[in-house]
Amino acid sequence: MKVTVLQETLAHGLSIVSRAVSPRSTLPVLSNILIATDEGRLRLSATNLELGITCWIGAKIEEEGSTTVPARTFADLVGTLPAEQVSLSLETSTQKLNVKAGSSNTDIKCIDSQEFPPMPVPEMDSALQINVVDFKEIIQQVAFAASSDEARPVLMGVLMKVDGNQLTMAAADGFRLSVRNATLSTASPQALSAIIPARALTELSRIAGDGGEMISLVLPKGRGQVVFRVKDTELAAQLIDGTFPDYQQIIPRNYKSRTILSTQSLLKACKQAEIFAREGSNVAKFNIKTSGDLEPGSVEISAQSEETGSNETVISATIDGDGLLIAFNVRFLREVLEVIKTPNVALETSAANNPGVVRPVGTDDFLHVIMPMHLG
Repeated sequence: MKVTVLQETLAHGLSIVSRAVSPRSTLPVLSNILIATDEGRLRLSATNLELGITCWIGAKIEEEGSTTVPARTFADLVGTLPAEQVSLSLETSTQKLNVKAGSSNTDIKCIDSQEFPPMPVPEMDSALQINVVDFKEIIQQVAFAASSDEARPVLMGVLMKVDGNQLTMAAADGFRLSVRNATLSTASPQALSAIIPARALTELSRIAGDGGEMISLVLPKGRGQVVFRVKDTELAAQLIDGTFPDYQQIIPRNYKSRTILSTQSLLKACKQAEIFAREGSNVAKFNIKTSGDLEPGSVEISAQSEETGSNETVISATIDGDGLLIAFNVRFLREVLEVIKTPNVALETSAANNPGVVRPVGTDDFLHVIMPMHLG
C-alpha cells in the first residue's frame, strides 16, 4: 500500500472513527484502526464489535493495500504532524507502516488486516431517509433518558418504531421517560421496531455534522444490526435483544394541575437548586401555588444541604388547577429542560406521589415523564 493524504483530512477521519476503538480488549486487533484503499479513496474503520464506524477520505492512491494500525499511537502521531501531505507506505512482509511528513519519518508496527472483523456492507437502496438536523434533535431529546446500568441492558437502548411515515423514539431508565414523535419525508414500506444502543445514537449525533444532509438508516434482515450512513461516514451498531417496557402504561392520562413556566427561568432555578441538592440525592421541592385574588400563580423551587446551605427561587407561573407540593430529582429536570427548544414549558402534576409530565408549550411531538421523589 502506498498513499498520500493531507494531514488535516487524515486527522479528521481518525477523530471520527477512533470513538469506536475498543479501549480494553482481549483481541489486540480491536485496539487498531483498519486503513484500506477503496475505489480511489482511503477507508478508515474501527469497531469494538458492538459499534463500528467507517469513514472514507480523499487520498492519492499509488498502490492498493490495507493494514490495521494502533489507534492511539497513530492518531497521536498524526495530530503532531505538520499541516501538509502525509505519505503512508506499508511493507507487507513485516507489516510496518512508514509515515512521512515534512522532516518527520516514523515506522509503526501494524497487524495484518485479515485479522480485522469484517464490517457490514449493507444494501442502502431501501434505506429510510431522515434530515440530519431533525434526527440530531430527536436523539438529543431522547438518548439522555436511557439507563447506564448494565444490569438492565434493554434500558440502555432507545426504542425506535416506524409505522408508515411516523417515527417514534423512546428511552427510559426506571425514573424517567422521554418520548419523541416525528414525521418522515417518505413512508417505510413495512413497520419497523428496534432497540438501538443510546451510545450509538449519541456517537451518530456527534459525527453527523450540521448541514442539510440526509441520514440513511437501514436494518439489514437477520443481522441484528442497524446501519446509518451520512455523507462519507457509516455507523453500524448491534441492536439490543429483548422487549422494551410498555411505556404507554407509564404516561399519566390526566392531571389535576398544569403549570406553565418560562423554560429559561425554570432551567436557571433548577441549576441553582442543583448546587445544593447534589450533596444529598438531588432532591428539590416544587411548591406550586395557585393565584389568589391579588397574587399571580408561582412555583417555589427549593433545595438544601446539611453541609453547604439552602437555596430558594420563586418563579411566576400560569397555573390551571390545584396547588401542590412535590419533589423531583432536580438533575433529571435540568437535563430535560436543556433539550426543550420552546420559550415556555408545561409541568402536569396530579399528586405528590404520582409522576409529573413535562411538555414543550406549542408543540405536541415531545413529552417527558419524571418520577416524584419522597418528600423528606
